[in-house]
Amino acid sequence: MPTPTKGPRLGGSPAHERLMLANLATALFQHGKIKTTETKAKRLRPLAEQLITKAKRGDLANRRRVASVVRDKDVVFQLFDQIAPRYASRPGGYTRIVKTGPRKGDAAPMAIIELVEEMVAAPPAKATKKAASRKAAQQDKVEALAPDEEAPASRAADQDAEPPQSASGDTAAARADSDEADTSATREDDKS
Repeated sequence: MPTPTKGPRLGGSPAHERLMLANLATALFQHGKIKTTETKAKRLRPLAEQLITKAKRGDLANRRRVASVVRDKDVVFQLFDQIAPRYASRPGGYTRIVKTGPRKGDAAPMAIIELVEEMVAAPPAKATKKAASRKAAQQDKVEALAPDEEAPASRAADQDAEPPQSASGDTAAARADSDEADTSATREDDKS
């Protein structure tokens, strides 16, 4: 029998161990916290945190990797759409293990493993200052590129005024008519 990578074997074969941890992870994501033995909780923690990290990335490949461990589609959806966004600004440490008393039947040490309740909070002060300065710089650029607010009012006043005339005395309508005549003449020349 191969030796386990981390911690004690949880009984049975490596396949049984993987299935047991997958079921524990599914229950943890479904209920938010579960009560189990300390050994199982300590073995579950790295797996659960890896799954949450993959869910934070949110792409299709990571969704498929998580779905290969957590077989319940509803729990996968909950993990990607509800649990992972809560930890968007947290770099790790998504779970907490709280030790409780021994189990009554066999005196096995028990523990509660739960997801840390991370409220979506404002980013740290540094990021806020950076974001504010970027926003101010962007606003300055927009103001510099945007025409003055007086320009639309002056355009409205120009519409009521007479159309501009050229130095030769032609109006804009007369120029447009002559331009159309010129283009039609060149088309006839191209045909022949």
